[in-house]
Amino acid sequence: MKYRTVRSIVRFIMNLIARVEVHGMENLPRGNFILASNHLGRLDTAILLYVLDREDIIMPIAEKYKDHPLYGMLGRSINAVWLNRFEADYAALREILKRMEQGGMMVIAPEGTRSKTEALQEGKMGVAFLASKSGYPVVPVALTGTEDRGVVENLKHLRRTKITANAGRPFYVEIPNGRGREQAMREATDEIMCHLAALLPEKYRGVYADHPRLTEILKQQVQ
Repeated sequence: MKYRTVRSIVRFIMNLIARVEVHGMENLPRGNFILASNHLGRLDTAILLYVLDREDIIMPIAEKYKDHPLYGMLGRSINAVWLNRFEADYAALREILKRMEQGGMMVIAPEGTRSKTEALQEGKMGVAFLASKSGYPVVPVALTGTEDRGVVENLKHLRRTKITANAGRPFYVEIPNGRGREQAMREATDEIMCHLAALLPEKYRGVYADHPRLTEILKQQVQ
């Protein structure tokens, strides 16, 4: 099924089950960039497709969803990169970099999996690596309201779920080669996650709630 058709179906369904608020869309560049979002529930991918009006999307999706009736269809429609989350999937990484060299918009959740606590988990370093390697700017997009528990409960009571997507400003990640590279990658990952945390209400900030870099970013926002 063509991407435009799938996106129309997704938007139709989302309008039935949710009230979607979008903030900061003016922060999304027209060219190449990495959209990094938090991962709360199964609707995260759908809401991003609902919001984004582009077809040059590069999106890794967990391989376990390849044969799923809904997520498999979504993945095939955007020519997803199927990713093995349980081991170092170098073939998928090479494919992602190859596509990024050709241009487009990378959509990825740095946490790698849905949060069981409904708040930020520790980010994985792959996103920082891809941002540094490609030269793409990173745009943090914070999602709220997509938690599986809340969505299911609202569906049971025929209520629409309030979902918000809040995009921050783009920034660049640089990781030097040589000694200290792994530490620099960890710090770059924390930078990405703290920018995400700054866009989220306090209860969603999880392991980054007390991070010194988050405190700095929040102070900068009020200046």
